[in-house]
Amino acid sequence: MTDAVGSIDTPDAQDEVAEGKKKARKGGKRAKKGPLKRLATFYRQIVAELRKVVWPTRNQLTSYTTVVIFFVAIMIALVTVIDYGLNHAAKYVFG
Repeated sequence: MTDAVGSIDTPDAQDEVAEGKKKARKGGKRAKKGPLKRLATFYRQIVAELRKVVWPTRNQLTSYTTVVIFFVAIMIALVTVIDYGLNHAAKYVFG
């Protein structure tokens, strides 16, 4: 009988090979740095990621905002009509 791929009962062959070659370090990289250095590294990484972001232009932002507002208005109208109809149906059925 065979187990499903990635079963907890039987580890993958790659995991067994990796465990045999490397010893697990107790603290890793975090144990060597103080909390302030880790915080500074975290903020540097945030700034680096924000520089990679492609920000929308003013025209794109205006069009996206218009589409969202229009969609929300349509959904409000749809829910209002359904609520109004169900309200009248309930009054008709229950008196």
